[in-house]
Amino acid sequence: MKQFKIILAVGVLSAALTSCKKDFFTNVNTNPNVVNYVTPNLLLPTVEAALGYTQGGDFSRFASLLDQQTFGLQNQTNTFYNYQINGGVFDNQWGDLYTSVMENNYTLMKDADAKGYNAYSGISRIIMAYSLQLAVDNWGDVPYSESFQANTGGTLTPAFDKDQALYDTIAKLVDDAISFLGNADDGGLTPGTDDRIYGGDENKWIKFGYAIKARLYIHQSKGDAGMADKAIAEINAAFTSNNDNAEFVFGGDQTSANPWYQFGRDRQAYITFSNSTLAGILTDLNDPRYDVFIDADNDGGGLSASGNYFGGLPDYYGAVDAPVEFITYDELLFVKAEATLRSSGDIATAQAFYQQAIKANMQKLGIADADITTYINANGTLPANVNDAINKVALQEYIALYLNPEAFTLWRRTGSPNLSPVGTGDIPRRYIYPQTESSYNPNTPQSTVYTPKIFWDK
Repeated sequence: MKQFKIILAVGVLSAALTSCKKDFFTNVNTNPNVVNYVTPNLLLPTVEAALGYTQGGDFSRFASLLDQQTFGLQNQTNTFYNYQINGGVFDNQWGDLYTSVMENNYTLMKDADAKGYNAYSGISRIIMAYSLQLAVDNWGDVPYSESFQANTGGTLTPAFDKDQALYDTIAKLVDDAISFLGNADDGGLTPGTDDRIYGGDENKWIKFGYAIKARLYIHQSKGDAGMADKAIAEINAAFTSNNDNAEFVFGGDQTSANPWYQFGRDRQAYITFSNSTLAGILTDLNDPRYDVFIDADNDGGGLSASGNYFGGLPDYYGAVDAPVEFITYDELLFVKAEATLRSSGDIATAQAFYQQAIKANMQKLGIADADITTYINANGTLPANVNDAINKVALQEYIALYLNPEAFTLWRRTGSPNLSPVGTGDIPRRYIYPQTESSYNPNTPQSTVYTPKIFWDK
């Protein structure tokens, strides 16, 4: 991976939120105008915004096309939807994650450590853990242990660490973060309004860390009851309501808009929603979330009548100030239901978590209580067979993870819902390494959209 120096200034926020442009840092190794130090309270919001934009941008779009939550109607999205995928597709996505998010965050982490700003040391490690898992779950082996060192004499061509070993690295990042966040000595600087995710609430960052570890373990739980038990233990220390949800809420102006809003504005009708596989599932289930997820009347069109969003993606996900969700309370309840089934096979206990998960998701989306009750009465009973029960839990989690790249991971882990390929060949199982990385780093492994599978994809 190429290494880059970075402009550590509040102005980076605007660059991080600019739609569909290559990061201009990817063409240089040294910026002569770079400042030597920026305080963590100035750098943290830049990193958080970049993470929100990166996940809500290419990561969300690409995953939603592959797991058929959306439909690629024309141009690049249509070719991707039909699995005509090459490494160049992922250049921007890789650069955004590694440079705009992880390299800036690495600077934040090291500067906070040097100054003894323990809250920032902890938060930066949670962000690094989440970002690294996003990379591993989509590419498998990726650079980390030798990354972000080029400006201090390190290599420009870092090794690719093994995906399973990186899961251990992620867990350690979280454990260290929790230790920093639990330290009463703040070093004289603590986050507040500069923290755009939790407003400086260190306890919520700790819960976010436990939620990340729950994902680590549920991903490895197929045929491993011990991993399922670990997932449950982490969930018990994580979110307790929708108020704990980890998300980034975008601004209300065009330059800091939600990335789906920007895509709908700038690439109208490239992606549609009412003709997706997910739309058919929602219709078959008479799901009251349909109108929250999809505006069928405006799908493929321009600005909505309300003026809040473009095309067929309504307010909650598509408005200018819509959030990008990282991990949510309802997801953890679905994970707890699945983990219970994989650990003990206790259908009744799993069913209680499953129903709570559906309710939490619908309440978050503003569904009326009567409609929630009707839906759970119709869809809230799990089959008596454990594997069938897991598939039903996964189907509802797939719905709840709308536009979250975790839905693609969920489908690869469980095979639920039962998706049929739309292009030539099978549905892809992973991302190809980007062309820029293959060109500049000889350590880049060979890959296709099918091989090698991510280590948990069994």
